[in-house]
Amino acid sequence: METILAHAQGLVYTLLNLMPTLYQQDSLQVVLGLFLEAQGHPLPQHSQTKSASALSRFLNEYNWSTRAVIRAARSAALEQILSQRRLGRRPLLQVIIDLTTLEKTGKFKALEGLVRVYHSKKGLHLVVLYLVVGEWRVPWSFRVYRGKDTLSPAQLGLRLLRGLPKILSKRFQVLVLADTAFGSIEFLEGVRGMKYHAVVGVRKDRKLTDRRTVQQVKRRGQQVQLTGVSFPVHLSWVWLKRDDGKREQRFVLSTKPMKGTTIAQWGKRRWQIEGWFKTAKHRFGLHRFGQSTQKGVFRWLVLSLIAYLLTHWAYLSTGGDTLPDWGESAQLALETFFPQLVLVLLLIEIQRLQPLARSHGFDIQVSRCKI
Repeated sequence: METILAHAQGLVYTLLNLMPTLYQQDSLQVVLGLFLEAQGHPLPQHSQTKSASALSRFLNEYNWSTRAVIRAARSAALEQILSQRRLGRRPLLQVIIDLTTLEKTGKFKALEGLVRVYHSKKGLHLVVLYLVVGEWRVPWSFRVYRGKDTLSPAQLGLRLLRGLPKILSKRFQVLVLADTAFGSIEFLEGVRGMKYHAVVGVRKDRKLTDRRTVQQVKRRGQQVQLTGVSFPVHLSWVWLKRDDGKREQRFVLSTKPMKGTTIAQWGKRRWQIEGWFKTAKHRFGLHRFGQSTQKGVFRWLVLSLIAYLLTHWAYLSTGGDTLPDWGESAQLALETFFPQLVLVLLLIEIQRLQPLARSHGFDIQVSRCKI
């Protein structure tokens, strides 16, 4: 699995080379280093090597190409995804689409149209497209939902789907997983038009052409015709445990003929992205942006996702046979990809503790060894 680390290191070198100056290369390393602390609060003011104002200028003002950084990260991720070669039929690629809110308080005048209230939550509302294939987990792209009279989450989800590289549909069977918010007629017809299959949540009161509602269907896997949808779908349901201990029935449809139990299993797999949302926010500070410009916010989101990707690859390099310890994996990524930054931080800590060491009779000396 050492090739995974080598591949990730290649991505880091590429990102550094995209920075126009050595000063910006240093700033990029510091920002990624903050994210890789994996404590959920990678704020510029916590940096020990560069000032908060310097990192703010790097994110909000300096002229480096965010698009080029995104392209480099996607290219590296795509190369790894396509390396999943298996004999027999095409492997399955799960494409999970969901909306998450990066909750914020206060006023954001510079982010007018981005930070808003939706479903009683104030913040930045992201529609995210997340790929799962084999052991790989890749947050591929996102769009911001801007509220009423703009593209709906389902329409944004379709745009994200259309942006997937065509080579993925050639190499993989694509199965789209999404929740009830993406069960619109337009979304289902759009997925079918791309020749993908989907397993999507559906409201219990959704009308069928025979005048029944979804909740009146009694047999799992039954083929039904939704009102307004030009093709039949297959219906099932799952039972979810609520916080109060009670069970709640959630209905799921599949555009592909499957057994009812199989549809239910795929319906549950959509929840994989919920675990990733928690990791991205509480480990990699996806929601902790405080930038004063839209450019700064988008750069923050992109670099946070890249830090997650590097950590995920570091985790896979260890064998990946247990649940990830994101703290340990992030530390491995930090020490592997940014060793000089780690050593600088160590020297700063030693210098800080010198008075304490001397008060206890220790004199710490650091010297450069000959190689």
